[in-house]
Amino acid sequence: MLWYLIRRLFLVIPTLIGVAIAVFFLIRVMPGDVVVVKLRADGADVSEEMIQAERKRLGLDKPLYMQFTDYMVGLAHLDLGKSLWTGDSVNKEIAIRIPVSLQIAVMASIIAVLISIPLGTISALYRDTWIDHSVRVLAVSGLAVPSFWLGMLIILALLALFNWLPKIGYVPLWEDPIANLSVTIWPAISVGYRYAAVATRMMRSALLEVMREDYIRTARAKGVWTRLIMRRHALRNALLPVVTVIGLEFAFLIGGLVVTEQVFNINGVGKLFVDATTRGDFNLIQGLVLFIATMFIFVNLIVDLLYAWLDPRIRLS
Repeated sequence: MLWYLIRRLFLVIPTLIGVAIAVFFLIRVMPGDVVVVKLRADGADVSEEMIQAERKRLGLDKPLYMQFTDYMVGLAHLDLGKSLWTGDSVNKEIAIRIPVSLQIAVMASIIAVLISIPLGTISALYRDTWIDHSVRVLAVSGLAVPSFWLGMLIILALLALFNWLPKIGYVPLWEDPIANLSVTIWPAISVGYRYAAVATRMMRSALLEVMREDYIRTARAKGVWTRLIMRRHALRNALLPVVTVIGLEFAFLIGGLVVTEQVFNINGVGKLFVDATTRGDFNLIQGLVLFIATMFIFVNLIVDLLYAWLDPRIRLS
C-alpha cells in the first residue's frame, strides 16, 4: 500500500508537467490580446506605443520559447506568475477563492451522500414498488433540473415565502458560522440535489447487481437477516461505483460551479475562471487549469485508496 501511494505521488509530477505544457501552447491559440482588452476595455483612446510598453512590462514581447522557459522555471518553484489583468500573484488570486468553492463542494457532497445512499438502498430493496418509483422520479427530476435554475427557484421561494434574500459576500466559517451558512447552504443544496440524483441512480443499480451475486443468495439460504446482509456484504461492494461518482463530482465542483456562483453572487474559483477567460489572462488560466488538474489527480488517488478499504479483495501494489 505504501509503495503504491509513493508511486502514484511520483506520477503526479509528469502528469502536471504534461498539463502545463499543453495548456501553455493551446491557450496561445485563443484569439484576442489581453493588453488591448485591458487598456481599451472602456473605449479609451490608447496609443499603440502604450500598448507595446505594457506588453513589454508584462513580458509578452518575448519570443514564445523564452516565455515558456520562464513559465516552467517559475512552475518548478511553485510560482504560477502574476495575473496579466490585476498584477497580483496567481497563487494569491486562487487562494482567496478556494475556501468558498471548497466549502460549497464539501457541503454539496455531504448533502448528496446523506440523500443518495439511503434512497438508493431503499429503492433497490423495494424494487418496482411505489417507493422505488417515487425515488426514481426524484432522481430523474434532479438530473433534468439544472443546478442554476434550481438556485433561482430557491431565491424566488425565499423571497416570496419569507421576504428574505441570501446575504451577498462570503464570510469565513470560523468568523461567523451563521452568516457563512446563510450564504453557502443554498448553492450547496441546489448543486447537491443534482449530485444526489446521479449517485442515487448509481447506488440503486449497483446494489441490485450485487444482490444477484451467489454469496448474497448463500447468505439468505443460511438464514442471515436481510439487514445484516445489506450492511456487511452488499453495501460495501455496491459503494465502489458510487464512491467513483462522488469523487469525480467533488473534483468537478471545485471549479465547475460557474453559473451557480453567478446566480448566488459568489466569487469562487468558477467565476474566476470565467473572468480570466473573457479577459484572456493567460497566466491565471494556466494556474487555474493546473489547480483543477491537481484536484482531480488527488481525488482519484483517494478514491483508489477507498476501494481497498471498502473491498479487502482489492490489493494496491
